[in-house]
Amino acid sequence: MQNLKISIIQSDLIWEDKESNLVNFEKKIKSEKYLGDLILLPEMFNTAFSMNPAKFAEEPQSRTFIWMKNMSTQVQASIAGSYMVVENGKFYNRFLIMNPDGSFYQYDKRHLFRMGYEHKHFSAGNKDLIFNFKGYKIKALICYDLRFPVFAKNNYNNGEYDYDVLIYVANWPKVRNKIWQNLLISRALENQCYVVAVNRIGKDGNGLDHAGNSCVIDPKGEYIIEPIQDREFIKTDSISLDELNDFRSKFTVGLDWDSFEVKL
Repeated sequence: MQNLKISIIQSDLIWEDKESNLVNFEKKIKSEKYLGDLILLPEMFNTAFSMNPAKFAEEPQSRTFIWMKNMSTQVQASIAGSYMVVENGKFYNRFLIMNPDGSFYQYDKRHLFRMGYEHKHFSAGNKDLIFNFKGYKIKALICYDLRFPVFAKNNYNNGEYDYDVLIYVANWPKVRNKIWQNLLISRALENQCYVVAVNRIGKDGNGLDHAGNSCVIDPKGEYIIEPIQDREFIKTDSISLDELNDFRSKFTVGLDWDSFEVKL
């Protein structure tokens, strides 16, 4: 199986300024000579973590959706991140992955950040997302979802794992930076998977600082892309399904996982 190249973009975000953020990410993406098959942006990459969806949420397949579609086509890579969407009168923090051919997958954030009053402004999603991407099975989650290991639980049935790669896009504050790093490594170890995590840097409109520390972690808990704090960067590296399957075949913890199902 061919290795999968992933690019992570760690960036500051301009508070509640959709157009400036889109321009900023377009410049970053187009300025990069070597990009992966999948480009990951942070949570609410076009507004930062604003609780003002009445003003900034978009109808499905409108401004930011179109921007992602155009960018994906131009650079011939898939682009993913989350942003505010309004659908059937409800607001969602929606993860979207857009492919160059115009196909896409989406996931609405399940665990809304109560301490930031996200649950008072947005509706929780009620569907899981695991999608196939170039032979890899990928599960996508958003920020606060990281604190709920049952929701991220991998399963092993009839010789197959539910997923190979676990993605988190986030606006995770610096004050809980150590927790961010520890939980990401834990998710990789307990699920025998790669973890790809993208977080913002800088201060948001509520005065909260964000350290970044975006990274890629292998199933043994080792960094493929090392976390870097308080600095913008674009980094690209590869993950290997062959290496993952080799590790899983030698350390068969999946055979002893407890079997259960999460009801959404």
